[in-house]
Amino acid sequence: MARIYLPSQGTEDWRRLLADPVKHWREGYSAMCLAQCWESAGGLPSEIARLLISIGPSPELLVALPEHKVPLPGSRLGDSQNDLFALIRAGDQTVAVTIEGKVDEPFDQPLGIWLANASDGKRNRLAFICDLLGLTQPLPDNIRYQLLHRTASAVIEARRFKTDLAAMIVHSFSPTRRWFEDYAAFVALFGATAGPDQLVRVHLEGTPRLYVGWASGKILDGSQTVI
Repeated sequence: MARIYLPSQGTEDWRRLLADPVKHWREGYSAMCLAQCWESAGGLPSEIARLLISIGPSPELLVALPEHKVPLPGSRLGDSQNDLFALIRAGDQTVAVTIEGKVDEPFDQPLGIWLANASDGKRNRLAFICDLLGLTQPLPDNIRYQLLHRTASAVIEARRFKTDLAAMIVHSFSPTRRWFEDYAAFVALFGATAGPDQLVRVHLEGTPRLYVGWASGKILDGSQTVI
């Protein structure tokens, strides 16, 4: 895991961090939309700030790390490469936040497919995530694996940085809120009800307290991109 980070000079710095800087960098797709939005905001995008006001007043971005990798058990499966990791101050609370950008792309594979002929490494990783999030197996086959490991990443980093809270936020740029039903099914695992543009506290014993949210953003014109 990288320990030294350099300040961003614009969206091209986000691009070079992608697993595939050619395939994953296209107009109207999540990687570019997320980079344009956060660079243009000069701090927290307004839709993210509105979610976090429920935690504390005047949310402030302390640091944001694009394509932040969080190690999980099962090294052959690779790290959880989060679209963005941020430390945010809201009132007297500090929050470790993982951001998952979305437009039309799905949340990767549902568990029913991801677990087909699963290796011991996959099963051990899922067991670790469920234990971390207080979930009981077996989980429904339609639950998207990506939402599980992105949320686990938020808890892991909150404990590492000793923040007060952890949060996983889907930053959606889809005008039709595509894939919201998959997010809602994930939130229901915790006995909670999801809503668009809402931050929901989910049950997690011990610290940190865990939240999940869905923020609706807008795709920016190229003229608004910070280069």
